[in-house]
Amino acid sequence: MSNLVIVESPSKAGTIKGYLGSNYKVVASKGHIRDLPKSSLGVDIENGFEPKYINIRGKGDLIKDLKKEVKSAKKVFLATDPDREGEAISWHLMKALGLDENSACRITFNEISKPALREAIAHPTAVDMNLVDSQQARRILDRIVGYKISPLLWKRIRGGLSAGRVQSVATRLVVDREREIEAFVKEEFWTLDALLATESKKPLTARFFGEGEKKLEMKTEKDCDAILKKLKGAEYVVSSVKKSVKTKKPAPPFTTAQLQQEAYRKLNFQSGRTMRVAQSLYEGVSLGKKGEHGLITYMRTDSLRVSDQAQSAARDFIAARYGADFVPAKPWVYRAKGGAQDAHEAIRPTDVTRTPESVKESLTSDQYRLYRLIWNRFVASQMSSTVIDAQNVVINAGALSFRCSGETVRFTGHLAVYEQSADETEKTDDALNAKLPPLTEGEKLSLTELLPHRNFTQPPARYTEATLIKTLDEKGIGRPSTFSPTVTTILERGYIARKDKQLVPTPLGTVTNDLMENDFAPIIDYRFTAQLEEKLDEVAKGKMDYKKVLGDFYDKLASLLGKAQEQGDEKVRVPDIETDIVCPKCGRKMVVRTGRFGKFAACPGYPQCRSTVPLDKEGNAVVKSEPEVVEGMKCELCGGPVVKKKGRFGDFYACKNYPACRYTRPVIGDTGVACPKCGAKIVKKWGKKKEFYSCERYPECDWSSWDAPTTEKCPGCGGMLLKKKSGRTYCPDKNCSYSITKKESAGSK
Repeated sequence: MSNLVIVESPSKAGTIKGYLGSNYKVVASKGHIRDLPKSSLGVDIENGFEPKYINIRGKGDLIKDLKKEVKSAKKVFLATDPDREGEAISWHLMKALGLDENSACRITFNEISKPALREAIAHPTAVDMNLVDSQQARRILDRIVGYKISPLLWKRIRGGLSAGRVQSVATRLVVDREREIEAFVKEEFWTLDALLATESKKPLTARFFGEGEKKLEMKTEKDCDAILKKLKGAEYVVSSVKKSVKTKKPAPPFTTAQLQQEAYRKLNFQSGRTMRVAQSLYEGVSLGKKGEHGLITYMRTDSLRVSDQAQSAARDFIAARYGADFVPAKPWVYRAKGGAQDAHEAIRPTDVTRTPESVKESLTSDQYRLYRLIWNRFVASQMSSTVIDAQNVVINAGALSFRCSGETVRFTGHLAVYEQSADETEKTDDALNAKLPPLTEGEKLSLTELLPHRNFTQPPARYTEATLIKTLDEKGIGRPSTFSPTVTTILERGYIARKDKQLVPTPLGTVTNDLMENDFAPIIDYRFTAQLEEKLDEVAKGKMDYKKVLGDFYDKLASLLGKAQEQGDEKVRVPDIETDIVCPKCGRKMVVRTGRFGKFAACPGYPQCRSTVPLDKEGNAVVKSEPEVVEGMKCELCGGPVVKKKGRFGDFYACKNYPACRYTRPVIGDTGVACPKCGAKIVKKWGKKKEFYSCERYPECDWSSWDAPTTEKCPGCGGMLLKKKSGRTYCPDKNCSYSITKKESAGSK
């Protein structure tokens, strides 16, 4: 009897099997096997919020197979992901497979490596019910919000909409930002740059500051002209030169939110893409003869902690590759923000000596780029600070003053490996931070030109996917595992849309948000949502009863639902999104509609005008190419030209005068094989399900087959052999000894 290890992912199973050896059998549950029913609330609110779990449809055979494996196993280990959802999956497996809930069968590991797995196998524990209860509470909260509020949205707005405890708050963030932008009033201000030169003709740029130590603001052109008038004939003299040495610490290794943000900035990966690729790097990648290896640690974390072993290995690697000067005297210690669970390490490579270049040939392009980003960030996080020589200069022009600064890197330190993105660091004016020439106090400078510039204050920037995730993280709304699904959900639901990589609310999102704010303001309050997350954290620590959290929340929601239902079911109209596409029939500007197959442009004059135009993912009209005219073919009904088109069941011929003439004919392919019954040609046709082959005299000659005919003769009976898509040939005659199986002989119609 072998030991059984159950994981949730088939790819993860393959990697773990390679580490554990022949005494262990590793199988996958393929995610959750039990959940709340889709057809009903699935929560008995009256009896302590008792959930009613059922086996997920389609998982019945898998559960039977897992039960058989459990019965024949010496010992069972549940090795799902080391987070609350993973703990819940293990608990559901215990329930469905009849395992003892008190048995020590739960193992967790932060990385898929041989040492981590051996350590986990040696110290199994019981399933942590505090973590399970925390996950159950989250699932039940989301179910209650979705099933209690969504019907109200269907009545008031339209069917198919959904409310969500976190997704509604995320939508509100985008709507609120858009309203800030709309309400923003631009204010004018002026800047003045002086292009100067030293006695040795070295150029520099300085910006006007004020009078002595007093800063003067130029709000209008008149203010700027007054300053320019005072500067006429002024002598520019270096008043002070202050030199300093600055150190710049490296950025910490990635948390989930930071990885999603940086992958968006540097790699242009959307959060869903980032997490899919990171999951594959965590679960394991084939490195050829070296076998399957997990390349990174667990990728759902808000911790900045790094193990002593990983830190020591990184320091040794840095010293060997870059030199001792690049290793700090003491290892860096990074502190996570308040409220972080700190259950796992930060995201890092499992083996720092496994450089991106050394595994590049074994990775896809996305895997290589993301692994390189994670590896570079981690290695840089363990390196010495960058040392910068800074210079701050004050230049007097009579009673007025200009200022400039410059920086020169003395020691690259961590910048030799990784540089943070621009919006992670303090943004500065490059013109005022260029390398300065040598300057001394009292030195006279010559004026080349004064450059006044009119500016306007700018409204707050729209959210991008990266900055929205950053805000959710900072406000404590959601947790690492929820950021990406939340953004994906509100995009798919049509509450927000992408516009030049920025997120903007749609009319539907704005109307839905307004209804939620009017009727359920406390539920989508930023602080309330964050406090609820904090309570779920307390449940996970065993410091709070999850049913009390549910009870307190439901009492508030029930009160709000009662008031909302008293207001009636009057429909709220969702404004149309007008496009620049002109209706080809009536000339009106078309509007965006959503159908079974996604968004399309439709004439606002419907039903009088039924014109529609398909749209691509970016909202642009899809231009249909003219079908090719088939030479030598004429319509059998009207004599017009015939074109070749694509249909649901394959290519077909049609009259170009459609819809006036509705002549169609399926495209028939000549196989070059003679019918074994009558000697006529066998042709390829398209049926309602798939392509098939038949005699061209069909139905007079009834020979037909799903599989392709061949010119080969059966060695048993001399008849025609058929060829399956797999490439195997067989004789369709059931009485022939050459027939492979009855199942395959059924290929003949």
